[in-house]
Amino acid sequence: MVTRGTTAPNRLRRVDNWIAVHLADLLRETPDPLVVDLGFGATPVTAVELRDRLRRVRADVRVTGVEIDPARVAAAAPAADPPTLTFARGGFEMAGLRPAVVRAFNVLRQYDESAVDGAWTAMRSALAPGGALVEGTCDELGRLASWVLLDRDGPRSLTLAARLSTLDTPATLAERLPKALIHHNVPGEPVHSLIHSLDNAWRDAAPYATFGPRQRWMRAAAAVRDAGWPVLDRPARWRLGELTVAWSAVG
Repeated sequence: MVTRGTTAPNRLRRVDNWIAVHLADLLRETPDPLVVDLGFGATPVTAVELRDRLRRVRADVRVTGVEIDPARVAAAAPAADPPTLTFARGGFEMAGLRPAVVRAFNVLRQYDESAVDGAWTAMRSALAPGGALVEGTCDELGRLASWVLLDRDGPRSLTLAARLSTLDTPATLAERLPKALIHHNVPGEPVHSLIHSLDNAWRDAAPYATFGPRQRWMRAAAAVRDAGWPVLDRPARWRLGELTVAWSAVG
């Protein structure tokens, strides 16, 4: 099964914009700029939005929404705009496609953790040479999210992301960890230590709340980096409520 529930418009805007920045070179350089929205859900809106956002990176980008449910594929058909937007029935094998980029959001959360490795392997195997997979989860309104960046060799990084205007505490990000990590948010596990470190840094940065949640988050992110975590992104991304660390620190 590869399926996703009804998706509110724009809840995947954050990850789409992250893809547009971090995978821009890949999209510009690949001979075939095919992107798959895996498990697009009850409506085609996420695939439409992904196509529109990535057009800013490469005008001839093509997005295919892939779903295992034939009824959902049929319902999405009126939104198709070939060749830039199409829909196909399929699962982790990507309907036989060879995409340069795959976005799979809120898909694996429906599976047992034991299924993650097999699903990751199937999705990575379907990638075009040099391709990338972004797999993660978010809440219904896109306020909390996390995702793993993978290539054909395996996972590379974990990104935690929050809408800072509604963030109470970074500890709530634990609720939206990717399936590969969510059951490991327990004392003694690296991902638990990361979230605990970020939460403590957020608490210590409380005086910066006077200047707004953005400044508080940036202070907390810098503290996490200074504590020795392999933070990969720069303050420009922190300003957006993101924090990316090397997978080797949490996987």
